This record gives sequence, structure tokens and C-alpha cells, in this order.
Amino acid sequence: MISADIQTILPEIALSVYAMVALLGAVYTIKDGAASTLVWLTSGVFLLLAAWIATRQGAAVPAFDGMFVSDSFSRFAKVTILTSAAAVLVMSETYMARRNLLRFEYPLLVALAVVGMMVMVSAGDLMTLYMGLELQSLALYVVASLRRDSIRSTEAGLKYFVLGALSSGLLLYGASLTYGFTGTTLFSGIITGVQDQPSLALLFGLVFLIAGLAFKVSAAPFHMWTPDVYEGSPTPVTAFFATAPKVAAMALFARLMFDAFGGITGDWQQIVAFLSLVSMFLGSIAAIGQRDIKRLMAYSSIAHMGYALMGLAAGTAFGVQAMLIYMAIYVTMNVGTFAFILGMERDGRPVTDILALRMYAKDQPTRALAMLVLMFSLAGVPPMVGFFGKLYVLRAAYDGGLAWLAVAGVVASVIGAYYYLRIVYYMYFGEEGEKLDAPTQPILGGFLLVSAAMMVIGVVNLFGIEPIAASAAASLVN
Repeated sequence: MISADIQTILPEIALSVYAMVALLGAVYTIKDGAASTLVWLTSGVFLLLAAWIATRQGAAVPAFDGMFVSDSFSRFAKVTILTSAAAVLVMSETYMARRNLLRFEYPLLVALAVVGMMVMVSAGDLMTLYMGLELQSLALYVVASLRRDSIRSTEAGLKYFVLGALSSGLLLYGASLTYGFTGTTLFSGIITGVQDQPSLALLFGLVFLIAGLAFKVSAAPFHMWTPDVYEGSPTPVTAFFATAPKVAAMALFARLMFDAFGGITGDWQQIVAFLSLVSMFLGSIAAIGQRDIKRLMAYSSIAHMGYALMGLAAGTAFGVQAMLIYMAIYVTMNVGTFAFILGMERDGRPVTDILALRMYAKDQPTRALAMLVLMFSLAGVPPMVGFFGKLYVLRAAYDGGLAWLAVAGVVASVIGAYYYLRIVYYMYFGEEGEKLDAPTQPILGGFLLVSAAMMVIGVVNLFGIEPIAASAAASLVN
């Protein structure tokens, strides 16, 4: 029995063992001298694990008496998490090294955070959920404040830690109420216990669980940490925050709602719809006044999580499929966008003011065109792939009886288009100002161009992820 359980959780064990062995090896040898090697090695391990998990097919396999579940849904999320984490690590190596921030702990903390994310998306029990969530969070608190000589970075880590502790408290209180009124922490037991009319106290537990998870996905009104942490963290760390953890938290949200509370969809649907509505409008409106591109991307992420939650609020298998497709597209767009941001420098120093992009297209027409494609895709302008991502979640909301939410999503998308198109305006039509340095890192240009190309080429069939996402959603909503 134990051997079968170990086999199911083998990818997580392999990554954990790698992180611990690499950590001990670096400590007792050349420490920071191994940092660059560890970045590339960790990225390679991520990609190998992603390939391994992608080839694992079959029905859902529970482990440890249902506390851990390996199914198509978790495999889709894990492949997305591992691939995006590998991309961000590779992009960050030169940036961190040039600013003396490349510590050997950095890639290993990212690896441990990814282990937590992999456990999160496969959680079948409230205790497993919390263990994965905290492993991810503790590692992210440290990498947020990696730039120890910067007040902003230290402040970002502290704010993230304090507010993260608050969200964990909310989550644990909700879990304790749920356990108290169902007598179990297993999702399979909870869904059985709430089949009848759930008690008011159990609904309070559900609300607290949703509040705790809303913090992790940066959904308004639990978004307050996002702009400051995005701005204060080193840019590669911000890029990581904007990709893999978002996928993990959204997948965990879906897992908890459908596996544990799938029998009372009507009770949580309106709560999730409210979070979606507030996130879309707050993210779209608050970003308008931002000049710092990292803060702008923070509010952008809040709005995009609102769209992803729209798919979840539908309460259907198609809604989950739409959410998975949306998150895969969102991560791809963010990798390319942050590859561009990482290349914004003047006199060798990072620049994040969007006014620095004035007439950027005159000196760097190819990069400006790639960024234009990504901005159009983030705004949901057809025929970019981002438009189809939004179309999926809007259709899911409409089919799920939430036509009002779909209409609100369209309005919020129109509002949000302003700040994306403003960046394009500065690059092509703004008054010429002090120029940015010519890009010196081909790898960043490569990620930027590939991401932009995918936003155009992907309109053909979304690279075939639609049936994979449908299979993943079907394995969760059954």
C-alpha cells in the first residue's frame, strides 16, 4: 500500500530530494559560486519533471487514504507550474547575477515553493492543502525580501509575511469550522457531509476558506499586498509571483470548491462571482493611474484573476476548462511581458517607469512590436490568443446562468484596455525622451519573441490545450 502511495507522489519526492541535496551540497562547497549552475540545473529538473508528469496518463489515483490525488486536473496544473517556473528561472539568472543578488538559495527556494504548489493542486484533504500552501508561502516570503540592502524589498517581504499570516489564520479558522461540523478533513468526506442542507456555521467555514484562498490568488478585496510586493521584490521574483503561484492557487481554489463543496455549488457560486466582479473592476480601474510598470502588472494580475474566477463561478466542467485555458494563456503572456520588463535598463540600472518607453519603437522596432502583441493579448483584443481566453470564461459564465457577470466582464475589459494601450502609445507615439539601453541579453529577447509569436500562432487551435483542459476539468467535476 505504501509503495503505491510513494509511486503516486514520486515527482514531489524527487523534487524535494533534489532541493535538499543541492542545498547541502552548495552549503558545504562553493556556496554562491554554484548559484548560476543551480539556476540552470533546477530549470532542467523542472522541465524533466513536467515531461514526466505529462506522460503519466490514466484515471485519478488517490494516495495516503485520499489525502493526495493524482488526476488529469492536477497533472495539467503541475505541467503549467513547472514550465513557467523553469522559464522565469532561466530569465532571471543574468539579471540577478549583474546586481549581486544571485544567491545559491534562490533557485532552491523556488524549487521548494514549487513542491508546495504541486502538493496544493493534488490536495485531497484540508491538512494536505495547508501543508502545501505554507511550504509555498514560506519560500515566497524569503525570495520577496531577497534584496536585503533595499528598504522596499524588505518591506515587500514583511508585508507579504504579515498579510500571509492573516490569510493563513482565516484559512485555518475555516478549516476548523468545516472539520467541526463534518467530522472529517478529507474532501471526499466533506462533500458527503454537506449533501443535505448545510448548517450556517459550516457556511461560515466555507466563507473563511474562500477568503484565505482569495488572498493567495490576489482577488479583491484581499489584494492589498499585491502592488507593494510586486513593486518592492526583485523583478525576476515579481515575474515568478505573477506566474506559477497564481496557477497553483487557482487550481487549489477549484479543487476545494468542487471536491469538497461540489454538492452546494449554489452556496459558494455567488461568493466567487462577487470576488470575480470586484477583482475585474478594481484591477482595471486602479491600474489606470500607475506609472510604475511593476505596479501596473500587479493590478493587471488582480483583474486577470477576476476573469479566471469567472470561469470557476460558473460551477460547471466547462467553467473549469475555461479557467485552465485562461491561466495557461495568462502565464504565457506574463513570461513574455516580464522578459521585456527585465530588459528595461538605463546606464545599467533597471527602469520601471512606463514614461521611459517613449518612442521605444524607433530604436527597438522588433521588441516594441512583440510588446504590442502582448499588450493587445492582455487587453483581450482580437485576434490575439488573449481574446479567446476571455471568450472562454465569458461563455462559461453565460452558460452557467451568470449573464450579468459576463456583461460586467466585457465592461471591465474595455476599461482595462486603456492602460495596456497607453504603453503601446508611449512606445510608438509618445514624445521622445531619454533612451533606454540597447538590450544585451539575447535570452530575454528570445522569451519575448516566442511569447509574442505564441499569441498570434496560437489562434489556430490554442496549441491543442483545449481537449487536454477539457479532460482535466472532467476529472475534477464528476
